[in-house]
Amino acid sequence: MAEAVLCGLIGAGIQRSLAPALHQEEARRHGLRLHYQLIDLASGGVGVEALPALLQAVRIIGFRGLNITFPCKQSVIPLLDALSEEARTIGAVNTVVREGDRLVGYNTDASGWSWGFRRALPRADLSCVVLLGAGGAGAACAHAVLGLHAERLVVVDKDPGRAAALVERLNRRFPKNRASIAPDAVSELHAATGLIQATPVGMDQHPGTPVAEAHLRSTMWVSEIVYVPLETPLLKAARRIGCATADGGHMNVGQAIGAFKLFTGLEPEPARMEAHFRSLAS
Repeated sequence: MAEAVLCGLIGAGIQRSLAPALHQEEARRHGLRLHYQLIDLASGGVGVEALPALLQAVRIIGFRGLNITFPCKQSVIPLLDALSEEARTIGAVNTVVREGDRLVGYNTDASGWSWGFRRALPRADLSCVVLLGAGGAGAACAHAVLGLHAERLVVVDKDPGRAAALVERLNRRFPKNRASIAPDAVSELHAATGLIQATPVGMDQHPGTPVAEAHLRSTMWVSEIVYVPLETPLLKAARRIGCATADGGHMNVGQAIGAFKLFTGLEPEPARMEAHFRSLAS
């Protein structure tokens, strides 16, 4: 029997991740043995400082590839041998592939968010979008939504310097200086047609909501990237007042589709992967 392809996920608080089941089942459908290992920093009582040792172990053990999630998507970059053009442009990595002796960083978050967003909210008004979070996931969403021709994007982050750096990169890539920063979301939501929530707030380990229900309007759409839990407090509030919504499962499946292809060289079946995800998450 052929040796199993070894893949995994590095992040914090990932014990409820559906990635192992998602990748292993899709591999099985292709007749491929694949083992997907969770490498949880929180369970080990460590932070991003453990990344150098972990990546060295990945090289020794023979991993084919890794997914990278919060809080490692930017910290991992200096430890890699090369980056794809997309990952370099976005400034974040969510997928690492072993190519010979090199570890190469890719970003499937941006394409994954776009894939899910178009499926969930195909008629969304992109006149004015507020983005919460300028970290690795937020950067990917920002590039993705401007790539879908959003007319205006306002970036809000608790670290103004990080937000400013992202906006500078965006305006270098996309014409007409469509991206700007704001000190808080509340002042911008009155004119927003949509909201992208790309912070850890709402995750099991970071409970709460980044925006109070009173600041949402029924005429706006809300896109959430957190998928554990699938129904975050923000989504519950948005649905309660009648907003169109996209849960974090859409982006999660979309990025997994891209990662699976990078890991295996095989063409995944998107509808099958999404159906499997929904059956697991329900």
